[in-house]
Amino acid sequence: MPTKTGVLDIPKPHSITAHKPFKPSMDTFKIAKYVLIDILRNRFVLAYTALLLLVSMSFFNLENDANKGIMSLLNIVLIVLPMVSIIFSTIHIYNANEFMELMLAQPIRRSAILLGQYTGIAGSLCLAWLVGAGVPILLYDSSSRGLVLIVIGLVLTLVFVSMALLATVLSRDKAKGIGIALVLWFYFSILYDGLVLMSMFAFSEYPLENVVLGLTFLNPVDLARIAMLMQLDAAALMGYTGAMFQQFFGSGLGVALSFLAMLAWAIFPLLISLRIFRHKDI
Repeated sequence: MPTKTGVLDIPKPHSITAHKPFKPSMDTFKIAKYVLIDILRNRFVLAYTALLLLVSMSFFNLENDANKGIMSLLNIVLIVLPMVSIIFSTIHIYNANEFMELMLAQPIRRSAILLGQYTGIAGSLCLAWLVGAGVPILLYDSSSRGLVLIVIGLVLTLVFVSMALLATVLSRDKAKGIGIALVLWFYFSILYDGLVLMSMFAFSEYPLENVVLGLTFLNPVDLARIAMLMQLDAAALMGYTGAMFQQFFGSGLGVALSFLAMLAWAIFPLLISLRIFRHKDI
């Protein structure tokens, strides 16, 4: 990441403390800025933004009812957005190996390098979501429903970029890392719901309402889906379980806990990745 003078603008070696607890530094923000600008010029991200904009505008213009447009966009948020976030982030990190090695050769803490990568990637994808889907949502439905959907898209982007980071530090092999990322996406977006439904059928004779409620917090995609359905008053279609979800997630405490849980899903994989990366032999 050269400057105008051709020399990296980095702190002196004596300012680095190897075992000092990590705090965001200027190095983190400089790396994040470089990564953000680089990704925003990426054709895939531009195409992703344009696709989101086209699909969002199409959904809202096909029907006069904004609720139907929101429901259609919800499917994009729950399936496509996590897949794009985790796959693109994984591939980008592996392709940036030379840049990472250059940064590791400098007197910069590893945690600052990795967090700079995360911030740049997540920031670019969040910006693509805001421009591609956030603007049409605000134009056609600026109510609490639209705002919640925008926030859900942002948080899910942070979650799956964090998971992509974890996949890359777990394996140096690109193919294996992409495979781990795909497995994570498939599990949280598709497989998890099937496993929960099978368990509910297998133990249908027992009261499982509280268990199902607890299992919801083990999947950020499910949390996003339920939080949005509560805004659309779709819980009535879910029977007794839906009424229980409405009672819990419809309250202020339930909304706060659901979003805190989603943020935890973004933070914990990131912290694990930082811990592994600090001690990893590059």
